[in-house]
Formats: sequence, C-alpha cells, structure tokens
Amino acid sequence: MSKTAPTFWQEQANEFLIQGDYSRAASLYEEAISTEPDVKSNYWHLGLLLLLQGQEEEAATTWLLGMMDGEPEEVELWTAELVRVLQAEAGRQESLADWSAAWLIRQHLREVAPAKINNLLRLTQLSIELERFSGDELADWGIVSLLEGEKDELDSGLLLQVLKNVLETMPLHPHSLKLAEACLVYFPDEPQSFILLSILLLAAIKVDSSTRQPGIAASFGELCAKIDGKNPEVLAHLASFYQNAGEFESGIEIAKQYYAIAPTIPIRIFANHLLMRGLMRAGGRWQEAVAAFNLHESLLLSAIEAPPDTIDRAEGSRLFNANFFAPYFQDEARKNREIQNQLARLGKANLLGYAGETAEKYRQGLVLRREKLGNKERPLKIGYLSNCLRRHSVGWLARWVFHHRDRDRFQVAGYFLKPEQQDALQEWYVGQVDRAFKSGDSLEIAEQIYQDEIDILVELDSITIDLSCEVVALKPAPVQVTWLGWDASGVPGIDYYIADRYVLPESAQEYYRETIWRLPNSYIAVDGFEVGVPTLRRDTLGIPSDAVIYFSSQVGYKRHRDTARLQIKIIKEVPNSYFLIKGFGDQESLKSFFLELAEEEGVDGDRLRFPPGVEMEATHRANLGIADVVLDTYPYNGATTTLETLWMCVPLVTRVGQQFASRNSYTMMKNVGVSEGIAWSDEEYIEWGVRLGKDAKLRQKISWQLRRSRQTSPLWNGKQFTRDMENAYEEMWRRYIEGL
Repeated sequence: MSKTAPTFWQEQANEFLIQGDYSRAASLYEEAISTEPDVKSNYWHLGLLLLLQGQEEEAATTWLLGMMDGEPEEVELWTAELVRVLQAEAGRQESLADWSAAWLIRQHLREVAPAKINNLLRLTQLSIELERFSGDELADWGIVSLLEGEKDELDSGLLLQVLKNVLETMPLHPHSLKLAEACLVYFPDEPQSFILLSILLLAAIKVDSSTRQPGIAASFGELCAKIDGKNPEVLAHLASFYQNAGEFESGIEIAKQYYAIAPTIPIRIFANHLLMRGLMRAGGRWQEAVAAFNLHESLLLSAIEAPPDTIDRAEGSRLFNANFFAPYFQDEARKNREIQNQLARLGKANLLGYAGETAEKYRQGLVLRREKLGNKERPLKIGYLSNCLRRHSVGWLARWVFHHRDRDRFQVAGYFLKPEQQDALQEWYVGQVDRAFKSGDSLEIAEQIYQDEIDILVELDSITIDLSCEVVALKPAPVQVTWLGWDASGVPGIDYYIADRYVLPESAQEYYRETIWRLPNSYIAVDGFEVGVPTLRRDTLGIPSDAVIYFSSQVGYKRHRDTARLQIKIIKEVPNSYFLIKGFGDQESLKSFFLELAEEEGVDGDRLRFPPGVEMEATHRANLGIADVVLDTYPYNGATTTLETLWMCVPLVTRVGQQFASRNSYTMMKNVGVSEGIAWSDEEYIEWGVRLGKDAKLRQKISWQLRRSRQTSPLWNGKQFTRDMENAYEEMWRRYIEGL
C-alpha cells in the first residue's frame, strides 16, 4: 500500500463499512497495520470491523495488541481514541435501527470504559428494545453506583428516557426503584423535575392498578413527594397506595394533608373520600369515620348547588363515585339515591364539556344504525364492561353468564378496564368472549364499543370506578344496563338496572333514574363455588368442641358500630359461644373495635377470635365449615360472602333494610327457601342470632334445607339464570327497536 495515498484507502474502507462489507474493509486495515504498525487507530478500526463480523475474541485481541507496548499515559490516550471510534459506530448503527449491532458495540465499549455512564444508559435502552433487559443490569453494570458517585458528563435527557423505559418494562425490580431514587438529585428544577415527577407517578399508578403491588407503588409515590410534597395528585395517589398496601395510618395521614391543601369543593370531596376510605378499610375507627361522613354530606350538597362550569374535567369525573360510602353508614334509600342521581348528572355534564362532540357523534350514529337495523333477525351483540372481571367478587359471580351463554343468539365482547397482569380468571374471561379489548382510557374504550356496534352494553362496576361511569355517560351503545357490581350509578345514559322482586321493593322505582328490570327469580345465580382445604380448627383456636361458633367475615367498610354491638349482644346471650371475626384491614384496629364493644356489653374478650386472612378464596370457603352461625352485616349486607355461606350450608342471620345494599342477603335466602334468620329490626336480629345459637336442631334443619337447595334453588342454577338474562336482553332490544 502506497504511503502517498492514505486518504484514498481510508475513504474506501469507510465506504465498505457503510455498505456493510466488513470483510473488505477489515482487509484494508490489516494491510495498513502491516505497512504502518505504529498507527494505533488502525487497530481500533480493525477490531471494530472484526466485531461487526461476530469475531468478538479476535476483536478484543486486536485492541489488546494495539495497547501492549504503551506506557500508562499512552494507554490512557489510546483507550480514549478507541472509545471515540466505538461510540461513533454505535451511534451510526443506532441511526440505522440496527439495535443488535449497536448493542454488541456498546457491550464491548462497556468493557473498555466501564464508567462511561451515557454508554451504559444507551446500552440499557438497547437491551430493553431487544427484550434482553432483566433489571439486574442496573447493578451489574454499576449504573446506580455511578449515578450516586462521581461520573463523566451525564446526558440528563437520556437519563429521563432510560428511567421511563425501565419503569415501563421492569417496574417491580428492586433496582428500578434504586435507579429512580438516584435520579432525584439531577433534576431539582423545572421543567425536568416535572417530567421526572410524571414518570414516577405514572409508574406508581401502573404498579398499583395493574400489578397489584401497592407497597412498591407507595415507594415510588414517596419519591414523588420528595420532588413536590404539596402536589395534590401526588398526595391523592400516595394516600391510596398506602391504604391499598395496608399501611392505614400513613394512608389516613396523607389523606388529611391532601384535604388541608384542597383548593376547591370537588377536590375536598375527593380528599375526604380518601380519608373515609382509609378509616373504614382499617376497621374499628368508627367515630372518626362518622365525623368524616357527616362532613362529606355537606360537601356533596355544596357541590350539587355549585354552578357546573366551576368544575374542571378531573374534578367532575370524581363526582361520579363521591357518594360511594353512603350506604355503608345509613339505610336511607331515597336520600342516598337522590344525592347519587344529582352527582351523576353533574359528572356527565362535566364530561360532555370536553367530550360533547364524541357523545353527539354516537347519538347521531346510533339513530342511523337503528333505522338501518329495524327488526332484522341476527345475533345480538352484547358487550360487558368492567374493571372486575378478574379475581374479584364480581369476577367469581359473573362467570356463569359467560359459561352458559347461547352462542347462536348472542355475540359477546369483553371490555376490560385497567387490565390485570397475570390474572388467570381474567384470562379465562378473555377466552370466553368473541372479542376482548383492554384499556385504561375511558374515551378509547367508548370508541371501541361504538365501532364494534354493540347493541346492549352491560356494565358491572357502577360507581366503584369512575372510568365505567365516563364510558356509559358517552352512550356508545343504544341500550345500556347496570348489573351486579354495586347499586345503580344514576348516570344518565343507563337505561336499565337489573334487580329482582326481593332485592328492591316496588316503591324503589320512584327514586331510581334507571328503569328497574326485575328478573323472574334472583338478580344473581351461580352453579356453585370451588372449595379448598380448611385451615381453621377449633383445637388450634382454643375453642371447645361443644361450643357454638359465630362467624363474620367482611371488609372494614361494612363494620357498622351499631350492628357490631348487636353481634356482641348475641354472644352475651348464648352460653359457651365464641365469635370468629375475620377482617380485611388493620388487625389491631379491628381487635380494639370489637374488644371495646365487648367490654361495654360485659362480654369476656377471650370469647372473641380474630383468625388471619387466607390467600385463596377456596380456602376461605372451606373455613366457613367451622361456623355454626354466620352473622351478616348491616346496613350493607354481604353479597358474595352470603352466597358462599349458603353454599357451605351454614345458617345466616341477616338484617333487612330498604336499600339495595341491605337486601342482598334477603333475596338470596328467599331464593333458597330459608326464612329462619331473616330479621326486619335490630330486635329480631338479636332474637334470631340467639335462637340459632341455642337451637342445634334448628341449625341442622336449615343446613339440610340449604344442602337440598343445591339441586332445586334458582340461586344455584347458572344456566337458567343465563337464559333469564338473555331473554331480558332480547326484550330490551325489542323495546328499543319499537321505540317503547
């Protein structure tokens, strides 16, 4: 090779590199090294070309040969040159979207210069792109350590992007949290601190809602609070994370902080809602909860009287479920419904303020579709909308409508709000429908329902989640129905509310906005429940074999102090009786609550037992076998828990009221043909509890009736119930088409 033409051969080698002809380019550099062995840059380029051909060992050897005869100062200089060569080519490969080549180069660059933080960040991005990222790399490559100590110049924009990608990919990995924490010191000022806050908060919400890891979500939320401890959204979510993780004291305290800075009535309503949620989920903090509820009612009335245009989008959406706790405190059906209807009206008005064009598009489109369809014979398209078609009470109970559906008469779509990761029951539902759509965006789901031309939309969440309310308020389907998940939402746009002749009295239509559609038997039926192996035994609980065991298993929301006192009074009247209280919340708070009542009523606290929770629902059902009598809650009855009790053939005492929530157990008992245990007053509740505790023969009779009902009761006939529901759908559609 002529020494007079170095520029020409280098240009030719670069052209071969660009063309991807690495072998010919390498040959030119090999010839150059033979001719000029002291020109170190030739070694760096030759090694790179060997690397691009997959000859990793040869590449490393070539670079080592170039370094061998140098003094430390020279090696340092040569290493810097090699780093520049590798960085340049890695950048070029990235511009070509050749992620594998870029990843390979950056891996070797990491070995040459392990402290180059920007290279490590880009390598992390490439690993995620190539689905090779495990999370361990953050520690193995020293990224977190470098961020915590001294490092080369840092590309802050790149760091934010890497953090975002890591949290989207591996939010649960412990090093992901460490990476997030290490980032805090680099973004003290706007606008990057706001971007960092948004990345962390979105990750926390995802961890809490999709992966059901509220403790980890709270850790991310704490980092958000370090960035902006007075940000209302941060405080709102952090309070929720703590409560979901069972850290009730922290959740309650943060909710109070949120309320203290709430600037508007709707935000104060939501902050107070979070405070009640924490107090009630903890269980046992009844007086504080009552005070919060009294404040809440006054706030709701203020919101109802306020001009609608004073409420922004986020605030308005939260009004849909602002009255969620009312039926837990009071059995005042008309009052609760009237407030709920007005809140739902406000929520919809607010929604139409920013999505009115979408709603109008749906309205006009449905009119045209109705004219086109007429009475045309075809399978009806049924859509089920829910956040709870998973391991949840609604998920367990709704299965039979999907399992027994008539596939010739109905096409079924499932719209899954905030879809779960690795939830086997949700995946079962996905497999049962003709079409499944998952999203956490209400406008996106509404549009999909409209595009799918769903005839009847059945939503199962009511006001338990505002996203469902937003979807149905837009009216993407011509007929919309609420079923199963809660009482009616009151949202204008819902046509029917599924009930039966027991769960709502005839007078209820006076204060329901929706038309109450009563099924011929029960508003719910199941074929049965899976039952596991029990973990509760009398001997391990220290309960004599001849003792009478009363049992109650409910969330803290349902532990009304007045009803809990009635339960203690029953224990007092029945000698040799014990009360097993299974709660979901703060165990110490729950114990204090009941032990205080026991002391007030003169009942020895040793007669109360507080068994721990169990992981699997089937185990909980098996444990019901230890009970002689189950004591229901009021004014909010059990629903799934009542069905499980009756399926396990255990006598139940329930107090019947006026609202839907206080008549669930009543309709179920009527549908299995058992009247013993149905009380219409506090006095009757105590009387039935005492009688069933003292009369073993009566308990045996009821248990036998319940066992026999498995073969005869409509409550245990999921197939017939599905036919009843499907007949209702067809009649609803007929009325719609005929304009009735």
